[in-house]
Amino acid sequence: MAAPQIAAVLIARDEARCIERCLESLQPFVDRIVLVDTGSIDDTAVLAQRCGAQVHRFPWPGDFSVARNHALDLADADWNLIVDADEWIMSGGETLRAWCDDLPRLGRACVHSSFDTEGAGTSVDRSWITRILPRGARFQGRVHEQVASLLPRERVELHLSHDGYLDMQMVGKRDRNRPLLLLDLQDNPGDPYIAYQLGKECEGRDEFAEACEWYARAATATRSGDNWFHELVVRQLHCLGQSGQVDEALALAEEHMKALPDSPDFFFTLGNLALDKAMIEPADAVGHWLPLAVSAWERCLEIGERPELEGSVHGRGSHLARHNLDVVRAQLALLGR
Repeated sequence: MAAPQIAAVLIARDEARCIERCLESLQPFVDRIVLVDTGSIDDTAVLAQRCGAQVHRFPWPGDFSVARNHALDLADADWNLIVDADEWIMSGGETLRAWCDDLPRLGRACVHSSFDTEGAGTSVDRSWITRILPRGARFQGRVHEQVASLLPRERVELHLSHDGYLDMQMVGKRDRNRPLLLLDLQDNPGDPYIAYQLGKECEGRDEFAEACEWYARAATATRSGDNWFHELVVRQLHCLGQSGQVDEALALAEEHMKALPDSPDFFFTLGNLALDKAMIEPADAVGHWLPLAVSAWERCLEIGERPELEGSVHGRGSHLARHNLDVVRAQLALLGR
C-alpha cells in the first residue's frame, strides 16, 4: 500500500515578509504545499511559487473557515498540516510522517507565539492547537476557527514558532477579528470559547475591564477539562488585577487554587496580585502581602516550566519568577526583613 500523502495547507495575504521562511521550513517534511492567496497586493504568490508551492487565488470570503476548507479541498491529501504564513517549523518535523498513519485522529502541534511585553521585552506563549488533519476534516467559525470533528486529538511533538503577535506585525490587524467574533457570537450566543476569544481581543488592546466581562462570561460555561480553561483563568486573574479589581482577583484565585496546583502561570500571576495588594495596603505589605508574593513565586520555581499547559508563558517557571523574587527579596532586605 502506498504511503499516505501529506500536504502543507496555508491561506495567506500580503505575507511576503515571511512566506519563504515558512515554506522552506515545511519542504523537507511534506509531499506538497498548497497555498490559497486571498488577495495579496505584494509578492506573496510569486515567492510562494518560487518555493515550489501550488498557489491558488480565492477572494477573501470574510470567513477563515471558508478559506481554509477551500484550501483543504484543493489539497485533496490523505493528511494535511495546517500552517500560517507567519509560522515556521522549529523542531519535530521529522516526527510528522511516522505519526500520519491510518489511524483516524487529529494532531495538536505546539505553537510558540512571541509577543511584546511592556517593560519586559519579548515573551513566548505556548498553545497546543489542532493542526494535523486527516482527509475529510473541516473547520468551522469565522475567526479563531476550530476543527469540527469527534475524532480523538493527540499531541504531536511538532513545534512551530510564530511571530505574528508581535506589536509590529499586529498593526493593521487589530480591527479584523472582533467583528467576525461578534457575528459568530450571534450564531452561537452561549459559546464560551467565542467569549474567551473576545476577552483576548480586548486584553490585547489593554481594555482590561471589558476583557474581564468577556472572561467572566466565558467562565460560566467553561469546564475544567476544556483546553482553554488554564489560560482563561490566568488571563482573567491578570485582567482583574490590571483593571483595579485586585480583591476580586484574589478571591477568584482562591477558588481555583485546588484546580491548578501545578501551574507556574497561575502562581506567577498570584504573586503579581499580592504585590499589587502590597502597594494598595502598605501597612500590611511587609507582614502579609510581600511574603505571599514571595511564596507564590517560590512555588513557580518548585513547579518549573510546564510547556504542556495551554497558554503557558516561557519563564514563569524559571527566570521570570526568579527575577521577581530577587527584586522583592532585595527590598525586604533593605527593610531588615
